[in-house]
Amino acid sequence: MNEEIIITVNNLKTYFYTNQRCNKAVDGVSFKLKRGKTLCMVGESGCGKSVTATSIMRLLPTLARIEEGEIIYHSEEGDIRIDQLAKNGKKMRSLRGSEIAMIFQDPMTALNPVYTVGFQIIESLRYHTKMTKRARRKKAIELLRGMGIPLPEQRVDEFLHQYSGGMRQRAMIAMGMSCNPKVLIADEPTTALDVTIQAQIFDLMNQLKETYKTAIMMITHDMGVVAELADDVVVMYMGNIVESGTVEEVFKTPAHPYTKALLKSIPVLGCGKNQELEPIRGNTPDPYNRPEGCQFNPRCDYCDEKCFEMPNDFKVTGTHHAKCWHYRKVLENE
Repeated sequence: MNEEIIITVNNLKTYFYTNQRCNKAVDGVSFKLKRGKTLCMVGESGCGKSVTATSIMRLLPTLARIEEGEIIYHSEEGDIRIDQLAKNGKKMRSLRGSEIAMIFQDPMTALNPVYTVGFQIIESLRYHTKMTKRARRKKAIELLRGMGIPLPEQRVDEFLHQYSGGMRQRAMIAMGMSCNPKVLIADEPTTALDVTIQAQIFDLMNQLKETYKTAIMMITHDMGVVAELADDVVVMYMGNIVESGTVEEVFKTPAHPYTKALLKSIPVLGCGKNQELEPIRGNTPDPYNRPEGCQFNPRCDYCDEKCFEMPNDFKVTGTHHAKCWHYRKVLENE
């Protein structure tokens, strides 16, 4: 196994069961996370990005199941099949937080309002490290200071309701980074933050990546963030990966109509207010009543009879893949 790869996801299928119906939220997703690299996962809301992340963390709700596929963590002790571990078992609990950490999208639901922020950061350190009580408190204060939280010595003993929205998000990030994890999964980590704090957070994440060779998997809607931070990009649509490759390949030569449409719908800085934005026509299909074949075909300009069969994963270049019958046409029409 390539020593650069730390997590391999093969043909992952995660389904949700409600009212005798099945939502194939993630339907055959495969990718690799590399040490010291950032993989950005993009796509519109509901495409399966967060479900992929919670599948890796084994934090799926009761009505969700990993039906097929494998999640392999290439640890220093050897390969661990995360998908086969009991989600509340000792092994998974020892990995979660220390070796594989997650920064959640909404700190109000991820942090507990009845405990102080400091207690919740220290709890992670107490469970996963052998630090003394004093050292743990010192580390929690340092983490809050590193996140740009003023008066961290005082704030460490405060509760969630005493923090602003942006400060809660920063406290959540501090908790995720507390044990210097080998893998950091960040689900839209800077949603509630202003741009100056965003820049600080991204600097800290890059520092973690360079110092500890941490692999970062970032879920985001912000293409500017992707262009700035990503080494590799995965584009998701309706539970499938429709395109993957390095950030240059995906941004400069998009080979899937969805990626192309996504990039065209973003305003370009410096082009003034008269620039034309092209929203993607139509709506995301109902997950319980999906189109046949390629999931994007009702909204696609390249659609023909062939598109009513599910396309293969075509290799555009060595690292660039696209799930589209007409990927050559898409490239030609650049």
